[in-house]
Amino acid sequence: MNKESFKIDLSQCKSSWDVKTKMRRAFWQFLVQPVYLLIPGRLSFLRVAILRLMGAQIAPSCNIQSGVDILIPWNLCLDTHSTIGRRSKILNFAPVRIGAMTIISQDAHLCTGTHDYTHPHFELLYKPITIEAEVWVASGAFIGPGVRLGRGCVIGANSVVTKEMPAWTVCAGNPCRPLKERQIRSVGPKNSHEAGQSSSIGSKPSTDRIE
Repeated sequence: MNKESFKIDLSQCKSSWDVKTKMRRAFWQFLVQPVYLLIPGRLSFLRVAILRLMGAQIAPSCNIQSGVDILIPWNLCLDTHSTIGRRSKILNFAPVRIGAMTIISQDAHLCTGTHDYTHPHFELLYKPITIEAEVWVASGAFIGPGVRLGRGCVIGANSVVTKEMPAWTVCAGNPCRPLKERQIRSVGPKNSHEAGQSSSIGSKPSTDRIE
């Protein structure tokens, strides 16, 4: 067909990456990532070490499970005691920041890239994702470009999130929407030895992670 009959011309859709970034991405994708993906499930510390060497900012006591696919390690920032579950995909053309005590469950998809579908060259756009502390993104959820998840919020399984979600709220659906407040219950003493400390323990919210 004659090219003039198309409203969209993908031959003009060009990458904006500079040569240094392209070389760095190629080094990761073709040399380092294949080894990283072969690391057995329980050896999270090796995956973390490799990602740090590639420029990721990963705080102590984080857990990167097997099969986590990260496009650009140096665009990942992960705070303390947080987990990224098996087979999750992080397409971080722009920075992805994940707060402390946060769970990204298996098969979640965090995508910072989209396209301007009104532009004849279908230009690629990047917007960062910010996930604050104490958040749970459940299995299979999609978090889109530019999204901020407020502290302590829960995103239900297979939800599609395209806008900011409020703090300490349970959210779900396609499109994702707030459903109810997330309340953290108090946890009592585990045995008689702790009974004398019940008042101090019971007054604090639980920090147990939701798997």
